[in-house]
Amino acid sequence: MRRFILLLLLIFMSANISFAAKIPANMQNYINSTFPKTEFRFDGIIILPDSTLYLPLFPAKPLDMDNISIKSTIPANKTLKDKPEAVIFNNNYVLLKVIEDKNGKKTVISPTDVPEEIRNGLLPQDMLVPRGLIIPENLKGIIGNLNISLDANPVLKVSVPQIKHTNVQTTVTPVPALKNKTFYIATGYSKNIQVVNSESKTPAYALSQNYVPNNMKAFNNQFLLVTSFNSTSLNVISLADEAAIKEILFTTIPDEILIDNDRKIAYISSPGNSSIYIVNLETMTLSKQIKINGMCERLTLSDDGTKIFYADKKTNEIWAIELDNNYLLKDIGKFPNVSRIAFNNNKLYITSRTKNHLAIIDYDTNGLIAELEITAKPVDMTAYDNNLFILGAEGNVIQVINTQTDELTDTIYLNTNGFATNINPVDKTNLAIISDTRASIYCVLDMTKKQIIKVSPIEVPIRTIVVTDKVPKINK
Repeated sequence: MRRFILLLLLIFMSANISFAAKIPANMQNYINSTFPKTEFRFDGIIILPDSTLYLPLFPAKPLDMDNISIKSTIPANKTLKDKPEAVIFNNNYVLLKVIEDKNGKKTVISPTDVPEEIRNGLLPQDMLVPRGLIIPENLKGIIGNLNISLDANPVLKVSVPQIKHTNVQTTVTPVPALKNKTFYIATGYSKNIQVVNSESKTPAYALSQNYVPNNMKAFNNQFLLVTSFNSTSLNVISLADEAAIKEILFTTIPDEILIDNDRKIAYISSPGNSSIYIVNLETMTLSKQIKINGMCERLTLSDDGTKIFYADKKTNEIWAIELDNNYLLKDIGKFPNVSRIAFNNNKLYITSRTKNHLAIIDYDTNGLIAELEITAKPVDMTAYDNNLFILGAEGNVIQVINTQTDELTDTIYLNTNGFATNINPVDKTNLAIISDTRASIYCVLDMTKKQIIKVSPIEVPIRTIVVTDKVPKINK
């Protein structure tokens, strides 16, 4: 049975089949004209900027209308701006507002005389049902085969043990760019993802997982993609619901995650299958499998999204995948004990953890430009503008290489007496968080000033950290 299911999965992938609900584009534009920045989630739920929820009903016979307009509302004669309980459009689509009944339970309006468009409509069949939703008896027909039991929407939020502090400051004063941010932290040993407000050093709560999280990335400040040790699934967590809204199955254990925000896709490595998979982030479905050479690790995506670089963990061979050239594989060469790969100014930068060397390769010619002696135990590296930041764990330092001249320009000392492990760039800022597995701190690096501008305490060790804006919750 398992082989049969996996076969079906691969068939669906090759055919690029998607079962996600899709609201017509002109209808999305109409709603956005009244409520800019409305979220049209891939499972069909519509979330207004103030977190008001609407459930769409897909018509049995949709009409192809050039111009979208409202046919009727409940209560009558309302505009979309009034956020009525039901909106019927001229293309026969319907929006039902999630409201609370007199007992405080989530439900939708139950009109005495049910309009035909509502009576014949159907909820998206892969929709994540809002927690505790009750469908009125006279609207049961809109459910179809949708499972609205509580099991369809597992609650991930769990409390964490609170340490009693005696005359100890538990608050943190973040740098302005991190104010009102949320940290999602995987420790490397706990199944729970710790949720820490940037103004605090203690977790507020946690999101439970079935396995210990390995890699995490956020998309569009709305979703958290998580791979886990010993799990063949990629979990998609809605940060507004704090619920797992999708489980994407693989034939082998997925590992690293790369996000291309511009193209709205994710690349998921699967070393055991010598593959990198592409996930469509608009529908949260697998769209392509890229077969590669070897067992991939140390994945890097070029800034323009046209190339992926990786190391083969068995052979130490470095490969490039030209994504815009029919996924052509290019052999870069062998480099010992690769700890990280970066790409900037059409040059590859490759660090060796044991030899403390940085190799600089011209991408077009594959020629060695230079080999530099760098800090001991280089564990991570990131490029920003025309600078390369290399984190050395042994000396707890960051070295800065100018990628135009390929010369060392700065050495930044952390002075933390810890063991720094990762440079974590914060999206849409010039900041990066330097995580530490030994000391109960993290450092904030200003990559423009090339300075550590803040050292803050935190009570959980950081293996992987994702930083997002605070997300309004829709299942309070």
